[in-house]
Amino acid sequence: MEKQKYSRRFFLSASAMVATLAFIPAGVKAFYENVKKLVVPLKEKLPLTLSINKTKHSLSVDTRTTLLDLVREQLDLTGSKKGCDHGQCGACTVHVDGQRVLSCLTLAATVQGKEVTTIEGLANGDQLHPMQQAFIECDGFQCGYCTPGQIMSAVGCVNEGHTRSVGEIKEFMSGNLCRCGAYNGIVQSIQKVTQ
Repeated sequence: MEKQKYSRRFFLSASAMVATLAFIPAGVKAFYENVKKLVVPLKEKLPLTLSINKTKHSLSVDTRTTLLDLVREQLDLTGSKKGCDHGQCGACTVHVDGQRVLSCLTLAATVQGKEVTTIEGLANGDQLHPMQQAFIECDGFQCGYCTPGQIMSAVGCVNEGHTRSVGEIKEFMSGNLCRCGAYNGIVQSIQKVTQ
């Protein structure tokens, strides 16, 4: 059997690699602990008083809680949907003091003392809001997942006065996506309410 010869250069590089590997775990752990202190703050609770669907709530919430997570997980108002969780689909649209907002991008702490309206608060008891009724009559939905956000945004669109043309409706509803493609029914629903 032939004896393998290693060069001095190979020996030095292998020794340096082994020495480096011996120090990495402690260095990585120390680095991770320092980064963790900067990136993951301690959970802080904040007292929060607000009105949701004309019902006053006094809560204690994590300062990082979004309005969407507050209404869905703490108040069990699951009409607003978590679609993309990046503010791109509009399924989470609610009204804050009459203005439409994307609740997945709105921190609950920012709505202190404000009036929040979700899809559950749009109807008056058993009487549907005119926009809800129009969506039913004009077949403005298919699977229904995006429908609560579409309806909340449509009400906002009407209240803002952006219904003078089909183009204008499409422009001001463009933040709400429908994977089923029920856009014609949605536009007809908005037109029906504004007639």
